[in-house]
Amino acid sequence: MDTDMQKEEPSETSRSISPVTRLEAQWVVGFVDGEGCFYIGVNAQPEMQAGYQVLPEFTVVQHERDVQLLHALKKFFGCGVVRQNHGERMAYRVRGAQHLRERVIPFFEKHPLKSKKYLDFLKFRKVLLLMERNEHLTLEGINKIRAIASAMNTGRER
Repeated sequence: MDTDMQKEEPSETSRSISPVTRLEAQWVVGFVDGEGCFYIGVNAQPEMQAGYQVLPEFTVVQHERDVQLLHALKKFFGCGVVRQNHGERMAYRVRGAQHLRERVIPFFEKHPLKSKKYLDFLKFRKVLLLMERNEHLTLEGINKIRAIASAMNTGRER
């Protein structure tokens, strides 16, 4: 049997978004509330001034059958990438600090999240502000950022 015939149907959420539909702000808020993640990675990096690299990331993950939703988010924000995540999961990711500061943060400031994820967003924004002030280049700043990052996404998958 042809494997194309066995592909899963798009989800109900995916079917509600036609290829020509422009995403509405409140739809994006609700979708990110359910499927998004604001994450701060702090990795040892001996070449960096403070010995660590701070990696902020905004991510939305979906099954590959709904990859068009991730591409719609990429078009909506005008930045980021859509790549395979794990197995049949795809991810929309924004990692560039400038895109996060100029596009993602202002959007969620204007259109606040409704769930507890809003608290993660506030911490995420705070880390980006620290980075903008170059505090991530000092050990004291790294310690502040680690403390904030450790309090994010608690009790939820990352």
